[in-house]
Amino acid sequence: MCGIVGYVGTAKSVEVLLGGLRRLEYRGYDSAGIAVLDGDGSIHTRKHAGKLAVLLNDLDQHPIANGSTGIGHTRWATHGGPTDVNAHPHLGDDGKLALIHNGIIENFSELKEELLAEGYTFESETDTEVAAKLLGREYGRAHDLELAFRTVVARLEGAFTLLAVHRDEPDVVVGARRNSPLVIGLGDGENFLGSDVAAFVEFTRRAVAIGQDQIVAIRADSVTVTDFAGAPVTTEEFDIAWDASASEKGGWSSFMAKEITEGPDAVANTLRGRIVDGEVVLPDLDRIGDEALRGITRIVIVACGTAAYSGILGKYAIEAWSRVPVEVELAHEFRYRDPVLDDSTLVISISQSGETMDTRMAVQYASEHGARVLSICNTQGATIPRESEAVIYTHAGPEVAVASTKAFLAQVAALYLFGLHLSRVRGSLDAAEIEANAAELQAVPEKLGKVLESSESIAQLAGWMADTRAVLFLGRNVGYPVALEGALKLKELAYIHAEGFAAGELKHGPIALIEPGQPVFVIVPSPIGQPELHKKVISNIKEIEARGARVLAVAEEGDAFVPPLADFVIPIPLAGPFFEPLLAVAPLQIFAMELASAKGLDVDQPRNLAKSVTVE
Repeated sequence: MCGIVGYVGTAKSVEVLLGGLRRLEYRGYDSAGIAVLDGDGSIHTRKHAGKLAVLLNDLDQHPIANGSTGIGHTRWATHGGPTDVNAHPHLGDDGKLALIHNGIIENFSELKEELLAEGYTFESETDTEVAAKLLGREYGRAHDLELAFRTVVARLEGAFTLLAVHRDEPDVVVGARRNSPLVIGLGDGENFLGSDVAAFVEFTRRAVAIGQDQIVAIRADSVTVTDFAGAPVTTEEFDIAWDASASEKGGWSSFMAKEITEGPDAVANTLRGRIVDGEVVLPDLDRIGDEALRGITRIVIVACGTAAYSGILGKYAIEAWSRVPVEVELAHEFRYRDPVLDDSTLVISISQSGETMDTRMAVQYASEHGARVLSICNTQGATIPRESEAVIYTHAGPEVAVASTKAFLAQVAALYLFGLHLSRVRGSLDAAEIEANAAELQAVPEKLGKVLESSESIAQLAGWMADTRAVLFLGRNVGYPVALEGALKLKELAYIHAEGFAAGELKHGPIALIEPGQPVFVIVPSPIGQPELHKKVISNIKEIEARGARVLAVAEEGDAFVPPLADFVIPIPLAGPFFEPLLAVAPLQIFAMELASAKGLDVDQPRNLAKSVTVE
């Protein structure tokens, strides 16, 4: 949520800022703005509600001075609606200071009352303008932007990343972060700040993540990081594993279309180097160690949305392979119910961005209550991995579309790697069993590529169903989380009612929704790998077919039982029970994307959604 970019150097800052904001559009936003200091120290701002194109059009018609220092922002409305006046930057110190902000300042009302009592006036409804006025007041007292920041952040409550520039210090951008992401980009004679590395990856692949409760000041030739008290902080540089071209569409109709086709590579890259001669090798877990893993008596997976569904698939596999009980909890519910945790509990967090606030708070809670914490994440240098005991990085590459596709596949692959590793450590599977499962996992990318070859027929199906108002999804066992994920994708992208059900629940209520013409996707288990469940799902299909529903089946190639009963069959290659879901989910992702496209909707940036939810 919200995109932030800052720049100091020798290039034209307007171009750098706008380029960064373009690459941050995927995060979701409803207004955009920039502030630039020109050669004589004047601050020039432009901001508008709407997409970045509105701001670009204004700048084309009314260019501003192209200084070498500036900040830019895309806003997701929280306090105050998406209007020009509420857009960032906001000004302080009689217009000599400009500030942008990601997050929510929870005590802004009290601070605003204090400033109103001192005669300050406000143009917007935002908590951000309160921070700008407060910082301006403190700068007037300290005449030093970093010192003013320390005074202000000590008074703020909530989650925030703040970036500011001041007319009297035209060669510096100062930022601060608490519970909200901020990353430094290290250049040659120039330096950058961003809410993630996409903001500056076009210019440098050297980066440093800012830690919790830290302040950073960037100049063209220097970077300093301190804690909120002013003490110097040691930072660790990392290399960004992808370049700017990886976050471009590359000729695809949408980022989502591109990322679905990258699914096989996302799985293959996550497995690369981690399966050697049939054995799973995870040095990522050395910080926890085999002895501690042998002492684990319970695993709790915490995540939100799509990541939670990957967690359910992980639960089935990890329990089957390691014989350790696994629970899956929504991160935003986890800490509020006062769960029982100790050092024999392993909490696994899953977050593509590594900045999901609900998941991060769950990780903090787990650590504070003595649990071991492992994170699965796609983003180097993100907060959740840094606050976890160990991390398994997925290597899906940048995922720009708001609705997750390839990251889901990579998360499941990482969970399966962990499950096989744990089964070796605990001796619950022998070497031959681990090797067989590892081989199945390595075969997924090629099989997934074959599934993607059926995308044209799925697009045709979506076109026929463009006026559909509700779709149901049914699955059993590992097919159940696939049904949940299929329904979520359709809700996110096509804005229609969609529900995923465990197929066994059909007779316990949901069958009341079945009526003539109702489309129902059914995830059919393998007649070879899960014969008993297959029989039961075939019975479910007969039940809904008898009531006039349209059956859309995702079934294994060669399953002779399904075609006579289904209106449309999407075949997937043969695979073991735990590996079928990685193949079955792709057609549902394609269907949701194509149905949304048929309705003329933006599949990359669905309404009301943001890529990374960095506030609670």
